[in-house]
Amino acid sequence: MDLLGQLASDLGELLSRSGPAAPGVLFLASLMEYLVPPLPGDLVVLLGAWYAVQGVISWPLAFAAATAGAVVGAALDYGIGRWLAPRLDARAARRGPLSAGRLARFVSAYQRWGAALLVANRFMPGLRAFVFIGAGAAGIPFPRVLLLGGVSAALWNALLLAVGGLVVRSLPELVELFRAYSNLAWAVLLGAAVLVLLGAGLRRGLRAAGRGER
Repeated sequence: MDLLGQLASDLGELLSRSGPAAPGVLFLASLMEYLVPPLPGDLVVLLGAWYAVQGVISWPLAFAAATAGAVVGAALDYGIGRWLAPRLDARAARRGPLSAGRLARFVSAYQRWGAALLVANRFMPGLRAFVFIGAGAAGIPFPRVLLLGGVSAALWNALLLAVGGLVVRSLPELVELFRAYSNLAWAVLLGAAVLVLLGAGLRRGLRAAGRGER
C-alpha cells in the first residue's frame, strides 16, 4: 500500500471509530486544509461520504461539518491577509522588489477577478488558502468573501459527498479517484499558470517593441 492509500486507511479508521465525534473530524480536516494547505482535506470529505453510505455518519451532518470547517478556515486566512496588508504597504513604500506600482496592480487585479477566484477556490487544491489571504490583502469586503467562499465550499462538498457516496464502490477505488482528480487539477493549474506567464511576457515584449519604434 502506498502513502496515499495508507493515509486513507488511517483516516478512514479514525472516522469509523469516532462515533458521534466524526463530524468534528470532518470539520477540523476542512479547516486545517486552509491553514496547512498540503493536508488532504478533500480526501477526508470523500471518506466521510463513504462512511455516510455505511451509516457511520449522517449525510446532513457530514455536509454541514465539512462546509462549516471550510468557511471558518477561509475566515482565518482572510484575517491573515488583512494583517499582511499594512505590512505590504510599508514594504512597497521602501521601494524594494515589491514596488507601490506592483502592489497597486495586484490590488486592482484582485478587485477585478477576486469574485471568480473566490467562487472557484474549492476547485483549486493547494491554492485555496492563498485565495483568501489575497482577498484580505486586497481589501475585498469580508461579507462578500464569506458569501462567495461559502457558496464555493457548499457546491464542492456536495459534489464530493455525491461522488464519494454514490460513485465509488470500495476504499481503494476512492483513493484512485482522489489521485486522478489531484493529478488532473494540478495539471490544469500548471497549464493556466504557464499561459498567464506567456501572456505577461508577450505583453511586455509588445510594449518594449512599441517603445523601440518611437
